[in-house]
Amino acid sequence: MSKKRGKKYLEAIKDYKEDKFCEPKEALDLVKKLHWANFQESIDIAIKLGIDTRRSEEQVRGAVDLPHGTGKKVKVVVFAEGEKAKEAEEAGADFVGAEELAEKIQKGWTDFDAAIATPDMMKIVGKLGKILGPRGLMPNPKVGTVTFDVKNTVKAVKAGKVEYRADKFGIVHAPLGKINFDQEKLLENFTTFVGAIIKAKPSAAKGRYIHSIAISSTMGPGVHLDPQKIDAWIEKQKK
Repeated sequence: MSKKRGKKYLEAIKDYKEDKFCEPKEALDLVKKLHWANFQESIDIAIKLGIDTRRSEEQVRGAVDLPHGTGKKVKVVVFAEGEKAKEAEEAGADFVGAEELAEKIQKGWTDFDAAIATPDMMKIVGKLGKILGPRGLMPNPKVGTVTFDVKNTVKAVKAGKVEYRADKFGIVHAPLGKINFDQEKLLENFTTFVGAIIKAKPSAAKGRYIHSIAISSTMGPGVHLDPQKIDAWIEKQKK
């Protein structure tokens, strides 16, 4: 390990074996043991997929409802008018608007974590693509954030609905919860998320689908799982 790392980090990982594959339960337990920061770190997952992201038919993108949420307070903006705007406010949206909200974003404001829009608002939201797109905030019908079902969508996002999208390297990143979550909740979130990624495998993708999978805390090292055994493990949890 790098000598530039702090003493707390080096002490926490002194018995850590980077090249060892762990079972999911063992991996989550080890991530907790490797936690050393004095704040509530997030626990994240990274999955390297065997897809060619240059091909549209091999894109992996979607959303999944984590049963125990992520532990993070999610700020939600909704582009809607009239009754749908009222629905959004009653459901707990943090910011609701139309053209004036778009203008605020065009001026540089992006202090929110998710964006939802009714289909009739996309003529306004579409102009924000260069701002929202790179940040992963652009409403999209494929992940359910362009919808007239504003009420339930806002509640789902607030409760822990996680959007995922493979980056240009074919890696999917997502939060699984916080370091203070008990193992059972983290394991259920893990099982739900990985199960969704497996289900989202493009029919055009050939060969091994999951190349690597690792879990880590915000400041900790990645704990690796055996990619060749994860499908069977997920299937076993369904029984």
